[in-house]
This record gives sequence, C-alpha cells and structure tokens, in this order.
Amino acid sequence: MSDEAFNEIDFSRYQRWLNRAAGSEVALMVFNKSGVALWGADTAQATKIGLAIVAAGMGAAGLHRHDVDAGKTALYQSLGAANDGQLGWLAVMVDHFAEQEAPVLIDQLADAMDDLVAGIADAHRDKADLVMMTDELGQRYEELHLVYAVDEHMQNSEGENDEVFQSLLQSAVEHLDVDVVAFVRPSKDVCQHATSLRHDIHNLDLVLVEMRGDLYRFLQVSAETINLNAADDPRRAYIFTDMPYKVLACPVFADRKIDSMIVLLKHLHKPDFSNGDRKLAEVLANQLSSLSNAYLLMQSMRDFNRQMARALIEAVEAKDPYTRGHTERVHYLSMEIGRAMGLPADELEDLHWGSLLHDVGKIGVPDAVLCKPGRLTKDEYNFIKVHPERSYDILRHIKHLDKAVLGARHHQEMYDGKGYPHGLKGERIPLHGRIIAVPDTYDSITSSRAYRAGRSHEVAMAEIERVSGTQLDPAIVEVFKKIVATEPEWLRLFNIRRDKA
Repeated sequence: MSDEAFNEIDFSRYQRWLNRAAGSEVALMVFNKSGVALWGADTAQATKIGLAIVAAGMGAAGLHRHDVDAGKTALYQSLGAANDGQLGWLAVMVDHFAEQEAPVLIDQLADAMDDLVAGIADAHRDKADLVMMTDELGQRYEELHLVYAVDEHMQNSEGENDEVFQSLLQSAVEHLDVDVVAFVRPSKDVCQHATSLRHDIHNLDLVLVEMRGDLYRFLQVSAETINLNAADDPRRAYIFTDMPYKVLACPVFADRKIDSMIVLLKHLHKPDFSNGDRKLAEVLANQLSSLSNAYLLMQSMRDFNRQMARALIEAVEAKDPYTRGHTERVHYLSMEIGRAMGLPADELEDLHWGSLLHDVGKIGVPDAVLCKPGRLTKDEYNFIKVHPERSYDILRHIKHLDKAVLGARHHQEMYDGKGYPHGLKGERIPLHGRIIAVPDTYDSITSSRAYRAGRSHEVAMAEIERVSGTQLDPAIVEVFKKIVATEPEWLRLFNIRRDKA
C-alpha cells in the first residue's frame, strides 16, 4: 500500500515550493526505497545518485551529502519509514560549493527540505488512508450487499424454504462470480445448487456427491472453513481427488453444531479464492444457519443489517459528536422521498447507498474545522466544501457504487447553480443529489449543533419553502411537503421539535 500511495503523489508542487524557497531553479529528485527516481528522473545523475543513496543505507534523520563529481553535489534526506519499511529519499542537486560556504548553504537547504519532507509525508499518509478507506468501504459494501440480498429474498418469497434457498443460491453464484454455489445438508439428504458456468463441469453430479461425502466429513471434524486453491494441496489426496476445481467450503451451524455447509466451486484457471471471498462466503453461511426458522432469520438479518449500517455511519460521524445521527436521518428521509416518487427498485438501491454514504468525505476534514463551535472562516468553510468531492474520490473506486456515488457527490449543488462542487443547475444536477439535498437541509436546521439548539419542524419547513427553486428542486420539495403533511412517525422518532399552534 505504501508504494502505491507514494507513486500517486504529485511531486511537481513540491518542485515549485523548493524553487520559490531557493529563489531559483533547483534540481529536485524523489527516490523510492529501491533508489528509483519518481521525480527528477530526467536529471543526468539521477540513477547514479539513487544507487549511491541505497548503497549508503542512510535511513536516519538529517541531511546527508554525496559528491557526484567535481562540479555537482547531492544533498539528500530520508523520507522516513512506512509501515512496511523505508519509504524513500528526497535529494537536491547543487553546484559544488567551497567549504567556507557549506554551513550557510546547507542550513538553507536543510530548512527547505525539512518542509518538503513533512509535506510529502502528509500527502503519503492521506493517500494511504484513502486507499485503506476505499478498500474497507468496498469490503463493507460487499458484505452488506450480500446480507441485503438474503433479506430481500426472504421478504419477496412466498414459497417454501427450498424455493427461498434456490433463489438465494442463484443470486449468490452470480454475485460471487463462481461456477457453483451449493448448500449441503447430508443428514436430510439435501444438496441444492446453482451454477453460472462459462466452461462446463461435465462431472457435476460426481462433484456434488463428493461434497456430501469426504468434504463434508472433513469440514465437520475441523469445524472451520476449508480453502483448496492449489492443485498440489496435500488435502486433495483425500478430498476432491483428481478434480480440477478450486473449493471454498464454510460450515453452517445450528445449535452450535455443524449440520450443513455452503460450498463455492470454480475452475482451476480462475483466480484463487481470497480472504475477502472467504469472509463473504462465511457471511452467507452465517445467514443461512438461521434460515430454518423464519422468525429468527428475519430478526437476525435485521439486526445484522443495522449493525453493518451502524459501522458505516460511525465511520462518518465519529469525528463530530454534534452531528451524530445526521447520516441515519438523511438516509431515512431520502428513502421516504424516493418511495413517494415511485422510483424503481434499482434506483432506490442506488439512493440507499448514496444517502447512507453522502458525508463519508468528512472523514478527511480536520477535526478543528468539523467540530469548531463558532462561525467558520472562509478557509475553514472551503475545507467543508471539499467533502462531496472527497466522498466521490473514496467511493468511485467501488464498482457497485458507480451510480450511487452521484448522490453523494452532488448533494450540495443548488438548483439555481450556485452550489458546489461543480455549480450544476436545475435538472443537470443528478436526481439523487437533488433528493438528498432536501432532507440534508431539513436535518441541518432541526438538529442541534455545538453553538445552537435544533430548530423546530415549522421553522425548517418555512426555510425549505423559502429556498425552493433556488437552493432546492421545487418538485422534490412538494413531495417532501406531502410526506410531512401526514404527520409521519419519524417526527417523534427523531425528536423533532414542534411549535405550538
């Protein structure tokens, strides 16, 4: 991760900083931990300097000197250590100087380079955090998506458990991108499966028999997930012998005993099952473990959904205790509007994730700005204005959120074109951004802040009416007004203050 984040840093800005600090053009070079120049590679001596620095093994703090030739001297400094080792070095090339000039020149460059090192370290940390948050959000999304799929199948199915299982297995085999997903319960002689085959499995019946035999018995004794990726795995001598498939088998518990399992199967030419695949398969197995009891299943999945959603909400709101609950309320009201507008199921799902994650970019806003009790300065407000675009930077890497991300990115646009980040106007603003903007405005008025108490529902609705057509889409405002006119339960649930008539 360190190398990936390091390589994405824009070093040109640091070159400009150095030139301004030195008052003239200075040859700046940035090397990775292998001595390869990431910036300044066009300098004739760059390769030679990089090799010399690596050979010297200088990782300690402070400035070091390397005389390149009779005319040039390189001064270099460690960029510190990343979690997985040395990050790299920063170097500048100067004309060879006389000894009497050295102290003054070195002091000047040392000050400038200390600033550059600190700036690059901050940029690297931000990039690394962004990569880590993106990976974490991607994993959380996959888990939530699978769990919600289970919940949806249960709510929409009116058939027997076998029908529910079959529908769920078909959804899982497509979602997990494998060839076969099977639910195996030998004690009941059950082996249901679903396939998504690009290459035929000619001996599928034999494979299913093998699942019910040695594979299940081995998993029942080991009581843990089995992952067979390698063709030469020694366990293949007695499990799936001579069968060219990769296998991931997860136990399904009932009353603390293994009575069934979930098996994922794919051809050997496909990528190995990863730890992420294992976690997703275990999520699926855990959900299926309670499917035999409909009431317990529904309750379990509702609890699990809330817990996973809470984990995402906490990631957004943990930095600012005064806005705790904001994401949940905006998400809830956005979905109320979406359903009232009759949005189709796929758009509701995109709105679900877009409204849930609309403020995730605030993770990158400094605490001193986000939690400031008084009025923000212009610069501080600019930090706040960055958050929709930062939300986009985080979420755009997650393929399944490519449509949901529009709501998060554009919920601060204004209907008259005076919003941010892109100043879009009217219906050029994505629909989900226009929807989220209404409850976001409503909640910003009715919720308490460090510097003021939350205002009443009536005050909020008057303000929403006032900015309809300028800040907010008037058509969506009308939908919201119809919703609140019915005195919905969430007014009490969210403790919205009411003015006396």
